[in-house]
Amino acid sequence: MDREKAQAVLEAILFTMGGSVEISRLAQVLETDEKEVREILSDMQKKYEQESSGISLMWLEESVQLTTKAELYEYLIKIAKTPRKMVLTDTVMETLSIIAYKQPVTRLEIERIRGVSCDHAVNKLLEYDLITELGRLDAPGRPLLFGTTEQFLRCFGVRSLEELPELSTVQMEEFKQQAEAEAGMMQEKQPEE
Repeated sequence: MDREKAQAVLEAILFTMGGSVEISRLAQVLETDEKEVREILSDMQKKYEQESSGISLMWLEESVQLTTKAELYEYLIKIAKTPRKMVLTDTVMETLSIIAYKQPVTRLEIERIRGVSCDHAVNKLLEYDLITELGRLDAPGRPLLFGTTEQFLRCFGVRSLEELPELSTVQMEEFKQQAEAEAGMMQEKQPEE
């Protein structure tokens, strides 16, 4: 298959699938190796950047996805249903940070780090598709393990977890102090018996 036809096939697949598709699967369809597919995708990306095209390619670890260009969002919302806005409170963001940096991680480990219950935050993150259940830990009670999703990568504009900034000890101490303050407020709200 010539390069032009391969680009058309990849574009059709990515458009039809809507979400991300693993590069290994694309290589199987084209009956070629992943290196060749990456080169073709790179050519497509350059083409989209140079043309006055409304689409672009987004790379997500070992997957790729066709997306609309961010600068055209204002026009999309005029025709599409307004997307539900995510509200990430400090508590939810702290929980997400712990999951992103410690994954795979259990609820108990998150609560140990934060010092308070994280049920609400974990449920919100699952609802927003920023985290997912990765399976169960081989330990008593078989607790669920959580990790981030491709949606997390999209929302925070990173291609892989390796691109996340390193946390300093100052930031870790701030997280701890905020969690302790939150735990103190929760204890104050509980009625005395």
